[in-house]
Amino acid sequence: MSLKLGFRLSRGVLSTSPPPIPKAYEWAERYDATPSKPLIDMSQGVPGIPPPEELRKAISEASFSPKNFSYCRWDGERSLRLALSEEMRTVYGTQADITPEDIALTAGCNMAFMAAIMALADAEDEVILPYPWYFNHEMDLSLLGVKTVGLPTLPEDGYLPSVSRCEALITTKTKAIVLVTPNNPTGAIYPPSLIASFADLAVKRQLPLIIDETYRDFVTTDAPPHTLFTRVEPWRPNFIHLFSFSKSYCLPGYRLGAIAASPEYLVSVKTVLDCLQICPPRPVQLGLAPLLLSLRAFVRENALAVNSRHALFKGLLPAEWTIGAQGGYFAFVRHPYSNVGAERLARMLVEKEGLLTLPATFFMPPLEGTSDGDQERRLEGDVAENERWLRFSVANVSDDKIRDACRRLATFSPS
Repeated sequence: MSLKLGFRLSRGVLSTSPPPIPKAYEWAERYDATPSKPLIDMSQGVPGIPPPEELRKAISEASFSPKNFSYCRWDGERSLRLALSEEMRTVYGTQADITPEDIALTAGCNMAFMAAIMALADAEDEVILPYPWYFNHEMDLSLLGVKTVGLPTLPEDGYLPSVSRCEALITTKTKAIVLVTPNNPTGAIYPPSLIASFADLAVKRQLPLIIDETYRDFVTTDAPPHTLFTRVEPWRPNFIHLFSFSKSYCLPGYRLGAIAASPEYLVSVKTVLDCLQICPPRPVQLGLAPLLLSLRAFVRENALAVNSRHALFKGLLPAEWTIGAQGGYFAFVRHPYSNVGAERLARMLVEKEGLLTLPATFFMPPLEGTSDGDQERRLEGDVAENERWLRFSVANVSDDKIRDACRRLATFSPS
């Protein structure tokens, strides 16, 4: 039964696209799985393994203790903020200038991004966001009435954003430049030199550079992800770093993220977080804090396993399917069907083959002349290039499922 509401909804909610993951899972419900051909879910960025046992025990003990049921500080337990600042020096270099006072813990990295933007931008301001983008970032901006200014990244560039194209988009209304590296959804890993160039642009144009580094620990080279924390130029005036414990420590359900930024900026973030969360979840902080540095071996082992799965996927992918970028949890893959749009193809893949992926159009602005909700984009003849791409997550499946997924792609036909 459908009932009409006796009140109006906000313009922000009505103008924001609904979450796409539930839509994809609705497609998956139509698949008739069998023991010999189960559903293979390569759609969402979810860790494929649980946290290590010692961490689970520590969180359990912290949850059980009566003294841990109260609020903590708005920015989280100092013990974890101190541990995170020390861990960041192992990641970015021993000379990295990071203190616990530079860190605020949040209920997940999505919360970190929302708080960061709310402290910076008002309705009708602008934020530059490279696309394909992480859809929750664009949704957050839409909810707040902030205009998303899309910076297109191209397959011929390996989906790396252009500094010069970004600068051309800056106006008097621009309040921030946002990057995600390793990227979600493309998997592109931004080299330190590119990140440094964006940092220089932010300083030049007196803007904050926000970098979401949720998948940072899945880059297994020995070099730091970037040098912003160790450069001669001070990082605090223009750099805002976001992090999630969900992927590195396999804790997505515990909702724990972080902002590293100038303490002067965090004063404003404090107001936002006090309204949104009061404080971040406490038991997971207390369980994680004393173990954080010792768990680096687990983080590294998991990252190597995911990278090995990337190599397996790339090696077994049918030749007519091509990878445009790959890294972190994701591979961005061009499909071979020039007359089939990405969303239609993704739906067919799961309904016919039991292989769930996400279409690139979930991460894009709508094509000109289509409505925000018209993701089907029924086009005549060959589809647009943006319609030729799918995102595959390799983190939440086993090697055997990677092999099975590639076999299903090899035998699939949209006709």
